[in-house]
Amino acid sequence: MSHESHDRRTRIEQMRNADRARDRRSRVVAISLGAVVVAGLVAFGSYTLLDRSEASADQKTSDAKASEQPGTEGKDAGGGAIEGEKTWDAKKLTRNHVTKPVTYPMKPPVGGDHDPVWMNCDGEVYKEPVPDMNAVHALEHGSVWVTYTDKAPAADVAQLADRVSKTPYSLMSPYKDQAGTIMLSAWGKQLTVDGAGDPRVAQFFTKYVQGPQTPEPGAACTGGRGAE
Repeated sequence: MSHESHDRRTRIEQMRNADRARDRRSRVVAISLGAVVVAGLVAFGSYTLLDRSEASADQKTSDAKASEQPGTEGKDAGGGAIEGEKTWDAKKLTRNHVTKPVTYPMKPPVGGDHDPVWMNCDGEVYKEPVPDMNAVHALEHGSVWVTYTDKAPAADVAQLADRVSKTPYSLMSPYKDQAGTIMLSAWGKQLTVDGAGDPRVAQFFTKYVQGPQTPEPGAACTGGRGAE
């Protein structure tokens, strides 16, 4: 073999070795980059899930606090509080059956200790005032109580009476000392409306007749105390 042929083979072998070395480096770099990308995606996914979880928890906490504010007014926000309604913390409204008179902090009352006998509330329209303690028991059973003063227009009273008479778990009666001319009450909820045609009347009935605020859903609204 000539010296020239030997040198040529040596150069070819060196070139092949260099090519193999480059291939190995390229694979190492590619694998390293792939690992970095995967790690980054995993970290990003974990952060996103954690962020969403924390945001969800914060929202639930905020909603819970908003729903438990006693004696506060709210606005309807797509299934939230009805505009202008007042809410009392249900946990603070006691539910003992008592026979001694109870002084309620709001008029009409929306909860608290009450008479062992409920006021009949199967669409009952009372022409005379009814006892607070019996009416509160009806609210405990999931009824809506419509009350009005002598300043309420006769047409509004008639329209509200028609609605109540067609609605099980509701009752209606005059109430002398209440702040508003026409008011609607449920357990822990109360709303003053402008008149029988106020759209919030229908909202209140839809939401609170046997609604989620009811301490004893499905309890009787007949067989209790009726008109004297």
